[in-house]
Amino acid sequence: MGRPGPQPAGAAPRSRRYLLTAGAALVLTGCTSAADGGADRPSGEGGSSGTSATFPAGSGEITAIPAGRRPAAPDISGKNLDGEPLRLSDYRGSVVLLNVWGSWCEPCKAEAPHLARAFEATRDRGVQFLGINTRDMSTEPAKDFERRYGITYPSFYDPRGELVLRFKGHLLPQAIPSTVVIDRQGRIAARALKALGEREIIGMLTPVIAEGR
Repeated sequence: MGRPGPQPAGAAPRSRRYLLTAGAALVLTGCTSAADGGADRPSGEGGSSGTSATFPAGSGEITAIPAGRRPAAPDISGKNLDGEPLRLSDYRGSVVLLNVWGSWCEPCKAEAPHLARAFEATRDRGVQFLGINTRDMSTEPAKDFERRYGITYPSFYDPRGELVLRFKGHLLPQAIPSTVVIDRQGRIAARALKALGEREIIGMLTPVIAEGR
């Protein structure tokens, strides 16, 4: 068997060229955000907030679910950023907007002022906003985020993404930010796997608010 011929100067070995090509494809198909040190690590492992990771982009769509086909939302419970108990079912009877976010997430920073304004615009209409703060390995960056953007509603502290996983089929741990609207009966009425503007947020909420109690 003959030996492979000499490669042109500066050419990478075939295996290396394959890895470079595959890596470029991953960069092109994902959206880069800061997170917990690596998208391939199990949640909660690795570095603290502020390290870099790659997540797939959201679908860019807002999906509404007809009343007769809505699944029950899981009754998640835990602690808020101050360590106090927080439970989703305590808000049964209200329309709930539940937003998944992280202080490290650039799209979340763009979305946050819109959430703050939409909450103020709808809170007197039987609406409660809640957050799920995820992949922040300490509550301090999350609290700083809330102060900076004027977020006054509570958030679950979920550094390992365990509460997000309870919404399997409706929320994707890799798509941050993401949002679900839960109707007064505790059913998932709408979702968005992208950052939202104020008009989009209110547009998601308005038909659910208008439904009979």
